[in-house]
Amino acid sequence: MPRSTSTSSDLNDARDALAGRLRELRRAAGLTGLQLATSLSWQPSKVSKIEHSKQTPSDDDIRAWCRAAGAEQEIDGLLVALHTLETRHAEWQRQFRAGVATVQTQTARREESTELLRIFEPTFVPGLLQTPEYARYRFAEVTHKFGHRQDVDAAVAERMRRQEILYRPGKRFHMVVTEAVLHYALCPLEVMLGQVDRMISLSMLPSVRLGIIPFETRYTIAPTHGFWIHDADLVQVETFSAGLNLAQPGEVELYTKVFESLALDADYDRKARTLLTRTVEAIANRLDTEGDESEQS
Repeated sequence: MPRSTSTSSDLNDARDALAGRLRELRRAAGLTGLQLATSLSWQPSKVSKIEHSKQTPSDDDIRAWCRAAGAEQEIDGLLVALHTLETRHAEWQRQFRAGVATVQTQTARREESTELLRIFEPTFVPGLLQTPEYARYRFAEVTHKFGHRQDVDAAVAERMRRQEILYRPGKRFHMVVTEAVLHYALCPLEVMLGQVDRMISLSMLPSVRLGIIPFETRYTIAPTHGFWIHDADLVQVETFSAGLNLAQPGEVELYTKVFESLALDADYDRKARTLLTRTVEAIANRLDTEGDESEQS
């Protein structure tokens, strides 16, 4: 099963567990759903929706529920479970209403507190390595997907500001990408030419270890999706609809093992730069060929 699917299942299980615990507290208090709703001046349907994971309770809902059930001692633990659930699943549609630049600022704060950031990307150039031109196409895609008008200029500027952390003493970045990242047609060729050239330059920074997994590699673990590991505390995964923040020790351990396996498949240093240089030459040749064909026509 793809990891993104099992992660979604884990989140549903967490929601069901919270709902189940609230149902247990109601039953232990000898209350029917109608009696609980009446005591809290709620619609009866609200109790049913919460107990069947159709509605996520608020902090105040949990406090009121526990007091009505005579289980005040359960409040703190249930609030922790609720907040963990909210943190694990952050919907892009909601986040992007504040603007993609705001999301970049929030990402920068998390990176500021991270000493070792491990990144795996099978599709995109990691944001910390992107040129302004490449980043602009990535943010334009957000506008296309969600339909929100975005201040792309502000978002690009914030992403470029984030990259200052690459030069910060005490920070370490281990990034692994597939060779496919260098060839996907996600932007014009001239933009990709500058992007690959920038990757060559940044790969020489002492804080950056850049690995590239060649096309011909036989994978031990399939490169299913991208992810970021912040120290040994947090894993971030992006899906089309949401960003997942995984902090359970077992989850972090699993993703760490996956990263280590993928990292072993990658080429580094001179081999990686040779591959990048070869890609620059291939793109330049394609641009020359297209230019010649345009002149002839």
